[in-house]
Amino acid sequence: NQDETGAYLIDRDPTYFGPILNYLRHGKLIINKELAEEGVLEEAEFYNIASLVRLVKERIRDNENRTSQGPVKHVYRVLQCQEEELTQMVSTMSDGWKFEQLISIGSSYNYGNEDQAEFLCVVSRELNNSTNGIVIEPSEKAKV
Repeated sequence: NQDETGAYLIDRDPTYFGPILNYLRHGKLIINKELAEEGVLEEAEFYNIASLVRLVKERIRDNENRTSQGPVKHVYRVLQCQEEELTQMVSTMSDGWKFEQLISIGSSYNYGNEDQAEFLCVVSRELNNSTNGIVIEPSEKAKV
């Protein structure tokens, strides 16, 4: 149906049309927390916007996976190193380890005329030992 100005009348929920319109404007999926993603999916399917349908389905799937995994646990490690080793140690962290904190513990040794500062470096990693009942082993690099 068209009105007197030639505009088309589409009888759909304007609440769920907002994310559709914003996606068409700038290509990003932004859904307010109070909106159900399934409602946005229905609207995307109604307007036949395939790329948006894929995005919303991915988000719904990601949220379902996140809630089924339970709370995220973290493992922390404290590494002791000297000042000269610090840059290399932080730059070579891998396998999901993330730098958390650096604590200076001073120096207990004298090397010639210079004092080498010592540090404790705290790193963390999310602990995901199993996914759908399959135990995931750390890589050889992480074991070392």
